[in-house]
Amino acid sequence: MKIGIVGLGRMGAGIRDRLQRNGHEVLGYDADPEVSDVAGLPDLVAALEAPRVVWVMVPAGDATEETLRSLAGSLQRGDVVIEGGNSYYRDSIRRGKELAERGIEFVDAGVSGGIWGLREGFCVMAGGAPQVIERVAPLFRSLAPPDGYAHVGPTGSGHYVKMVHNGIEYGLMQAYAEGFSLLDAYDEDLDLHQISKLWQHGSVVRSWLLELTERALAKDPALSGLQPYVEDSGEGRWTVLEAVERGIPADAIAASLFARFASRDGASFGLRLEAALRQEFGGHRVEPT
Repeated sequence: MKIGIVGLGRMGAGIRDRLQRNGHEVLGYDADPEVSDVAGLPDLVAALEAPRVVWVMVPAGDATEETLRSLAGSLQRGDVVIEGGNSYYRDSIRRGKELAERGIEFVDAGVSGGIWGLREGFCVMAGGAPQVIERVAPLFRSLAPPDGYAHVGPTGSGHYVKMVHNGIEYGLMQAYAEGFSLLDAYDEDLDLHQISKLWQHGSVVRSWLLELTERALAKDPALSGLQPYVEDSGEGRWTVLEAVERGIPADAIAASLFARFASRDGASFGLRLEAALRQEFGGHRVEPT
């Protein structure tokens, strides 16, 4: 197939390269002219034959909104837009409806794999109408490893499944972080790198995240080159909000999100207040500044 890709960052470039390796013809547009094949979105659309397929891989939020709005003015009836960023699923449902009014098909594709996707394959969770998914399925099958692609439901489903996927990822990472903190606190010196490697063989906690833990500990066993500051990209927040709205207990995911918030406040007023209260009601010792 011949497709256009908008956004050639780490994920977009990996998707382009893997598709090209599997025989697809890919034209890319990026705001960085050094990596872009065309000068602008209109040029990208003009270079593709109808019915076109354009994959949008830009940051969620305003960048995605503006890109889709611009594409909608250039694409024609019967063209397909695949939106592969980490967008909020409710936005994807709305965008699908807006594009449908113009006769433009829309697929929301949750994509996991990160910088390793080019080599290992990307996991693709696609949402959209069955007949539209069938048109673009060859792209998804080329990107994914065996059994790594599925049509999970109608428009919005792909990004909903990816949102929950990332929420689970938050919880798994937090569990590993807490466990290895306990190992690090043991009375005797433990080789954390050795243990992370050991647990990959026959253990019930083995996973790809554990493999990445081993890689990180091999480079810096004490992780001394990093600050204990953990960002979040939005999906964890949406997962927790969704759990609240649907009345679904999601304690581990919520706690992992709040742990990330706490990591960013090296001078937390709240924690200082807790220390002050313990001193006030019980005369407990506090650590002065």
